[in-house]
Amino acid sequence: MASENTPAGLSYRMPAEWEPHSATWLAWPHHRADWPGKFQPIPWVFAEIVRYLSRNERVELLVQDEAAEKIARKILGYSGISIAGGRHGAAKTGVCFHRWPTDRIWTRDYGAIFVRREANGDGDAAPQFSLGATNWRFNAWAKYPNSKNDDRIASRISRLVKVPEWQPTFEVDGKPVRVVLEGGSIDVNGQGTLITTEECLLSDVQQRNPALSRADIEKVFADYLGIKKVIWLGRGIVGDDTHGHVDDITRFVAPNTVVTVVEPNADDPNHAPLQENLAKLRHATDQDGNRLKVIELPMPAPVYFRGQRLPASYANFYIANGVVLVPAFNDPKDRIALNILADLFPDREVAGIACRDFIWGLGAIHCMTQQQPAG
Repeated sequence: MASENTPAGLSYRMPAEWEPHSATWLAWPHHRADWPGKFQPIPWVFAEIVRYLSRNERVELLVQDEAAEKIARKILGYSGISIAGGRHGAAKTGVCFHRWPTDRIWTRDYGAIFVRREANGDGDAAPQFSLGATNWRFNAWAKYPNSKNDDRIASRISRLVKVPEWQPTFEVDGKPVRVVLEGGSIDVNGQGTLITTEECLLSDVQQRNPALSRADIEKVFADYLGIKKVIWLGRGIVGDDTHGHVDDITRFVAPNTVVTVVEPNADDPNHAPLQENLAKLRHATDQDGNRLKVIELPMPAPVYFRGQRLPASYANFYIANGVVLVPAFNDPKDRIALNILADLFPDREVAGIACRDFIWGLGAIHCMTQQQPAG
């Protein structure tokens, strides 16, 4: 049972990604150290992503300052992208700018995670939706010292959108402690089931919430995201410096359907952990006790740069209004992955985005996007 005065206690829940959006939140790339020696193509890849999104929903774009906004407008203009009027206008598509400094571009992990409550209209009136925002502590994956700007973004978003905000906390030794969570570490079906990994939230290598047990974390998810069932997978993929974010391995594509990446090469270090995750999913059930439909996605051939294996995965796709954006790696398996996802989203355009350079930043399309549900 959800605690009172939490989102779930007030009948809020975290919607699935495929439910209608009002906007997608992005941050313009600026931290060159994330792509050492390879930054030049990154803004152009970013612009291609904005081009697809801005045709289908509003893009709320964070930039460092006036100079950064001028550069972004120039590159977006060259790419034929419409700029919405005003700082945060009522436009349903196009791009709105916000001069809010960030440390990095990965809004999935530090942006507000929205929750939504449905209030049925009278008679034949359409249902009305009200939004809330959860603002989790962000500590840069317990790896980097610069995260203060990013940790402020969720509150800035909730104030701008004018929705109630909750900062998830858990009592440790009699004192409330703010919970650390990144959006890329969870995926939900919108009906009460959440998938995450033990490596990310429970293992000794993670430094997010060492005082919290599995049961504690599940209670936090129940209170703040309306979760009734948590499916715990094991490990993530090689090269992922977030300690096993689930958005690189397994994603909901419908309330009872997941896609999960597999590596058939038994000599590849990803083979065994991905097979273990596959076995767990085949025995998993949703919030109502029903077995999940599990669809396998291939992994691309390993992508290396400067001797480092990168976290290239087709699972890092983003579901927006009217379109699904899928990372592509100039690999023969690109087409296989795109076809699988096209069959699963027949009412959306499924587009591949060249991410062989982008993945040098150790993230891809899902990592850089955060949806604002309609409401």
